[in-house]
Amino acid sequence: MSVRERIKMTEAEQAAFLDEEKTVIVTSFGPRGWPHSMPMWFVVRAGEVWMWTYRTSQKVKNVERDPRATLLVEAGEAYAQLRGVMVEAEAEVVEDYDAVLDLGRELGGRYAPGAEGPEAEAALAHQAGKRVAIRFHARRVVSWDHRKL
Repeated sequence: MSVRERIKMTEAEQAAFLDEEKTVIVTSFGPRGWPHSMPMWFVVRAGEVWMWTYRTSQKVKNVERDPRATLLVEAGEAYAQLRGVMVEAEAEVVEDYDAVLDLGRELGGRYAPGAEGPEAEAALAHQAGKRVAIRFHARRVVSWDHRKL
C-alpha cells in the first residue's frame, strides 16, 4: 500500500474532521485570473460544503464568472499531526431568501450556539436579505491524516 493510500481519510473520518474544524479556505478565480483565497465559516449538508456571504462579495462575482473553486480545511502544527481535506468543486449560488435564512440559522447554531430568540432571528432575517448561499458540488476530494504514518 502506498503512503498516499495509508494517510487517506475514510468518508467517516472526513465527515468527523469537517465537523470538528471551523474554517474553510475558499479559493476561486479573481477578475484578473489570479487565485482569490478567503477564510469562511461553513456547514456540511449531505456531504456538501455550504457557506453564506454578501451578495456583492468578490467570491460571488468570481464563482458566477467561473464556478470552479477549491476548498481547503487543514489542521496540525507538526508534520506528524497534519490533517486536511481538499475539495475541487463547482459552486452554485443560491439566492432564495428562505434557503439563505435557513442556512444562516444553521451557521448560527454552529458558530454562535445559544444565540436564539426574537432578536437573533430578526438579525438573521436582516442579514439573509443581503446574502446568498453558496453550495459546493464536490468533483474531487483529497484527504490526508499524517497521524496514520
